[in-house]
Amino acid sequence: MGNYKKILITGGAGFVGSHLAEKLLKDGEEIFVIDDLSTGSMDNIKHLQDNQNFHFTKGSIMDKNLIIENVAKVDEIYHLAAAVGVKNIMDNPLNSFLVNIDGTKNILDAAAAKDKKPRILITSSSEVYGKNENIPFTEESDRTYGSILNLRWGYGLSKSSDEFLALAYFKEKQVPVVVTRLFNVIGPRQTGAYGMVAPRFIKQALAEEPITIYGNGEQTRCFTYIEDIIEALINLMNCPEALGNVFNLGTEEEITIKELAHKVKELTKSKSEITFTPYTDVYGPNFEDMLHRHPDITKIKNLIGYQPKFNLEESLKKIIDHFHAN
Repeated sequence: MGNYKKILITGGAGFVGSHLAEKLLKDGEEIFVIDDLSTGSMDNIKHLQDNQNFHFTKGSIMDKNLIIENVAKVDEIYHLAAAVGVKNIMDNPLNSFLVNIDGTKNILDAAAAKDKKPRILITSSSEVYGKNENIPFTEESDRTYGSILNLRWGYGLSKSSDEFLALAYFKEKQVPVVVTRLFNVIGPRQTGAYGMVAPRFIKQALAEEPITIYGNGEQTRCFTYIEDIIEALINLMNCPEALGNVFNLGTEEEITIKELAHKVKELTKSKSEITFTPYTDVYGPNFEDMLHRHPDITKIKNLIGYQPKFNLEESLKKIIDHFHAN
């Protein structure tokens, strides 16, 4: 085997985590996954379970002893476990907040206690920018949140807190961390159950059900294919200059949600009608959305030569093929 690494992936049965585990196993690493299966799924990792280098534990990042025990074994940690999905956050604000903040602190504490501290990559979110409308977002952009009475902003605030925590542990306890802000990742195995728009639209289109847009559809997003994300995460983890830094990770190809619905309809050759549902019907009163999310990816391009390989149309076709196959 040679000098393979032992790597912990929290949230490794989720959409991004399962793809990451798969790639790192192919690279010859030994992988330990912790996932409480609240939003992850055994289906995502069942094809990995016969691999002797793959170890799965059903458990929570809130379980300090479990985290200490697993962090003790590894050289690197990809911390992906978090509360996900706007609907989930709105319905379970307290748990979402605590999982994101206390869970991240448990990982950082366990790493800080080791003599040889493992390198940690923490995944944050484009949500941290909040209502800032100065597009594109750079890593130094201001964060602008709405009213404290609007639960919507709790998620962005909790991920923001994760970033501050990570950088403080880097500065004061010399924990080698890198933070990435993910922008609208899409790909096979992603579920529409937590408000993820691409799989939801595709599922509706293939079932010839109405493709339902929340709001007026003028909000814009930049969707990035999972393979591009995974490659960048691994390259950042392996780049010493990335430590103590924050990176946007996404694509600069922007589309309105209305255009996305039409594109999905066209690619699936669906007869679905495209309909609009007010935010209040889905998320309750006073809901606010981020109108635009567009990353400036100059920093990550300059450091690791990151360049997305898949455009939106190719990404959607791959997801549609995956839906057909399953």
